[in-house]
Amino acid sequence: MTEPEPTVSAPLVGLAAAILAATLDEPRVLTVPVAGQPDGRGEGLPAGPLEPAHPTLERGLRAWVERQTGQSLGYVEQLYTFGDRNRRRGGQGEGGLHALSVAYLALVREARPAADATWQSWYRYFPYEDRRAGRPPALDALTDRLEAWAGAATDPEQGRRRSDRIGLTFGAAGSGWNEERVLERYELLFEAGLVPEAGASDHIAGQAMAFDHRRMLATALGRLRGKIKYRPVVFELMPPAFTLGQLQRVVEALSGVLLHKQNFRRLVAQQGLVEETEAVTAETGGRPARLMRFRREVLLERPVPGLRLPSGRPG
Repeated sequence: MTEPEPTVSAPLVGLAAAILAATLDEPRVLTVPVAGQPDGRGEGLPAGPLEPAHPTLERGLRAWVERQTGQSLGYVEQLYTFGDRNRRRGGQGEGGLHALSVAYLALVREARPAADATWQSWYRYFPYEDRRAGRPPALDALTDRLEAWAGAATDPEQGRRRSDRIGLTFGAAGSGWNEERVLERYELLFEAGLVPEAGASDHIAGQAMAFDHRRMLATALGRLRGKIKYRPVVFELMPPAFTLGQLQRVVEALSGVLLHKQNFRRLVAQQGLVEETEAVTAETGGRPARLMRFRREVLLERPVPGLRLPSGRPG
């Protein structure tokens, strides 16, 4: 008698969106409340499971986002597929099944969300990433704790490897701060037990999020910070008309660092990314400023039209 084949449950596939926007001075992410999470982890990204009615992953994502936030998505790109055996129903998983969650980056212009969705600053979740006012206090405190973690290694070789990673990831020892290493910094803090998701008792490393949504958000921020250097995606976040000063402030908010005004304007001019409109504005507080708009023709003129911002600043 032939024994029946064992039943194998197909892995559940979840969809999650890091929906990013920007005011002049604050990069923003759209969040929703998540029930059934430990204290302090009730915030998350819009998410839901892939359902049979969804013809594609992206169509399913857009459906969940509209249902949970009322936000219609424009620019969307797939980020990464995340796996976590400890997920539960509502977080793209159930029980002991190995659930997969496909995370997306979406860029929008901020609009009032529906239901319980709220816009939050990126830096609520990653306070050490905002260096526009200088080295943030949270970064010094975290660096001290990381050095203590390296010093507590079980053997000298492990301690040396930890110290090297801290130097490379956090810009210590003259290696320079790389604003794109958002995920690597979060992963190192997680490994050292310095984030609430890994058992830390405080929020010095930022507000916790449900499941592994802060890891997804870190991936999205690093992707966007790198992408603005070689693709004109920043204009997905800008209004149709804007001043060069407004554009610079948005780029600074996204990158977390201040830029030299004349050098920034020279880079924008060299890349041919914008053109003047006939309108001016007096909202800048000084003399009227010319309003600009994005030159979409640049997408046809060369393959990598971006802002070419410098990287690797002192730690």
